[in-house]
Amino acid sequence: MSKPTKNIKKRLQLGKLKLNKLLEVTNGINNNLSQTELFKIYEHVLVDDLNIGKLILFVFDGEKWKQELCHGDYCNLISVEKDLIDINEIISTNNLSNENLKEYDIIIPVYHKSNPLAFVLIGDLTIEKIEVSPIIKHLTFIQTFTNIIVVAIENKRLYKRTLKQIAIEREMELASEMQAMLFPDKLPNNKDIEIVSKYIPHHLVGGDYYDVIQLNRDEIAFCIADVSGKGVSAALIMSNFQASFRSLVKRTSSLTELVTELNSNILASAKREKFITAFIGKYNCFTQNLQFINAGHNPPLLLIGHQFKELIDGCTILGMFERLPSITEKNIYIPEDSSLICYTDGVTEQNNALGQEFGINHLKKAILKSKDLKINKTVDFIIEELNSFKKEAEYADDIALLGLRFK
Repeated sequence: MSKPTKNIKKRLQLGKLKLNKLLEVTNGINNNLSQTELFKIYEHVLVDDLNIGKLILFVFDGEKWKQELCHGDYCNLISVEKDLIDINEIISTNNLSNENLKEYDIIIPVYHKSNPLAFVLIGDLTIEKIEVSPIIKHLTFIQTFTNIIVVAIENKRLYKRTLKQIAIEREMELASEMQAMLFPDKLPNNKDIEIVSKYIPHHLVGGDYYDVIQLNRDEIAFCIADVSGKGVSAALIMSNFQASFRSLVKRTSSLTELVTELNSNILASAKREKFITAFIGKYNCFTQNLQFINAGHNPPLLLIGHQFKELIDGCTILGMFERLPSITEKNIYIPEDSSLICYTDGVTEQNNALGQEFGINHLKKAILKSKDLKINKTVDFIIEELNSFKKEAEYADDIALLGLRFK
């Protein structure tokens, strides 16, 4: 057989080999081969079938660059961040001044849109003219082969991340549904008192909470609270707080005892990693007496006529100290036609585009402007004023309002 005929036959065999390897790796991807198995195929083809003597493959795993393959003595000298990250097209190392790259001949970057996914460095062990080296002969194939495998791995990673994100979103939706069950279905509206609420979560799951419980014919207990932090962990702490509050408030007439036990329960469940601010009150419709403790919460605003009283007496936040330093349990008489607005810090600390806070003064003005309206209209008006103040700015925190009108 003549030499030209042998060369033709050899090229045909090599072409068939390349085609078969492309089919093999495509089938492997379709059959969901692992990343390790795909890299084994890649290494076998380049090193064993194509006789590439020097090889490094760097791949970005979504968080950092990893050296997946290395054949040669200079693997540890090269850093993607220092030596390769600015390379965005196939290039010969002869065109570079970087001494770390001189042991290799060609650098092949793999990009998805504008994001680098991989870098392949290849070189020969045999001393041949660059025109006939295995690298030059197989460059197009190596580029295609690398792209197929690396993009497939990236797609698998993105798919897994999408599935994980979907699972997280579903968990958050379930947590949000469960959190909604913490809030009371019905609020009192009778000849003595009317109570309304408004809750706007910043995320699916928030850390704000309010509750109203009819203790007997004359007495109503109510609470508004805010747990530090957000998300599922905050919601779990708050659900524990709600269960404790509902259980304890019916067992004791003393708010001091109540907050002491709540503090112990929060310490046991949150281990000082989270704390809760809360305002807890009991109102007797017959005596018109309001008994309350403010545990480090934003002071509710009691409007009597045109005068505000901020209800600040109580104790420190719950869940930080083994023993609460001091507790003040306050009793005040509530005249008819007074109103009480309880709120969380998401209301007063909301910023506008200029970085200005809504603040307690804006809240007081909104309450005064709507004092002659029904309490549900007052709460709605506060939200309208808050939205008008913040304009295009997003809500920065959960919003919870509890409005009480003493008839």
